[in-house]
Amino acid sequence: MDSIIYTLQGNGFTPSEAILEFIKKLDGGPAKKKLLNKRVLVTAGPTQESIDPVRYIGNRSSGKMGYAIAGAFAARGASVILVSGPVEKLATDPRVEVIRVTTAQEMYGACMERVDKTDIAVFNAAVSDFTPEKPSSRKVKRGDGEWTIRLKPTRDIAGELGRGKKEGQLFVGFALETDRGIQHARKKLEKKNLDLIVLNSLEEPGAGFGTDTNRVTMIDRSGKMDNYELKPKDQVAEDLVEKVIKMIEDA
Repeated sequence: MDSIIYTLQGNGFTPSEAILEFIKKLDGGPAKKKLLNKRVLVTAGPTQESIDPVRYIGNRSSGKMGYAIAGAFAARGASVILVSGPVEKLATDPRVEVIRVTTAQEMYGACMERVDKTDIAVFNAAVSDFTPEKPSSRKVKRGDGEWTIRLKPTRDIAGELGRGKKEGQLFVGFALETDRGIQHARKKLEKKNLDLIVLNSLEEPGAGFGTDTNRVTMIDRSGKMDNYELKPKDQVAEDLVEKVIKMIEDA
């Protein structure tokens, strides 16, 4: 017990929060452990693509949604690996193995190493779509003229792994959109060979990057669409896990 509480404190919980969290993790029993022996891969956070030693291309992802998802799967008994881009310190469930990466290429490599032994993969990370072609090895100084940076596409992690998906694996993707969200989400679901896609919109107040809440729509391969109200991200994660469990049971 002491070691688990110390781990929780090291992951951002206060002593009293750590004790409460430990008690919560004891709750449930076999009925709550519906994902025992399932191996889950989750990606979270942004990636950073270096321009020079001090600058990078990135985005506003906090990683909160991905970390909540990893914890929710672990709470249901799954063995979880979380591949995390660079985020501010977040509380991590002690049952989750965290692999820290920085770039899109590093995240791709970490996922490729582990996907063959994965039953469920959730691609939640906000991976940069582009990376500089030739990052500078030295800091670029301010000059009188313009500075042009040529970019090249990064690997589509969900797309490439989805195309290699094996029978029995279940893959979940996320779509963060600013317009025509349902249309774009359905297209990604098909193109990336996913089983479920979770749509959230930057136009929705309280949803998207940096918030503690989210409002999502889940669309599965059959076309079934479930709309959820705005709620804390840990509750959104619970909804996602419940949806995945039902899909497995109905398969």
